[in-house]
Amino acid sequence: MPATAVFYHLIRAGLDETVMTTVSRALGAGWRVMIRAPVPGLLEHLDAKLWLGPEDGFLAHGLAGGAQDADQPVLLGPGAIGNAAKGLMLLAGAEAAREEAVGLERIWVFFDGADPEAVGLARQRWTTFTSWGLAAQYWSDEGGSWVKKTERAAAG
Repeated sequence: MPATAVFYHLIRAGLDETVMTTVSRALGAGWRVMIRAPVPGLLEHLDAKLWLGPEDGFLAHGLAGGAQDADQPVLLGPGAIGNAAKGLMLLAGAEAAREEAVGLERIWVFFDGADPEAVGLARQRWTTFTSWGLAAQYWSDEGGSWVKKTERAAAG
């Protein structure tokens, strides 16, 4: 069964906090995660945040391109999934291929609600992912807590 695409419209919540919470939950479900972004600075920023987090919240991870990529429970990089991930996070306009979705449990799309270009790109991703037959959910934190605004069942 293909992945469910979950869209997070960041209005009040910060990207760092939302990524860390989501990664923690995914790891708790037994999934490996790939965090994909086309912006190296963002990946390095998240790498530092994950290393500097509280001891009780440490998330083992690595930047793609190392000898241990396949062993990382969380891998950060701009390219292909290199750690047998069941979850793929798309940040800063990163893309996913249809072939990837088949082997995943979840695709998360995080986008900045104050950036019209990011909102437009998220809408395009919604259309693309649902055209592939993926289930999709749209969450927003505009009221201060996460609320599911809409969802679409998987096709077929």
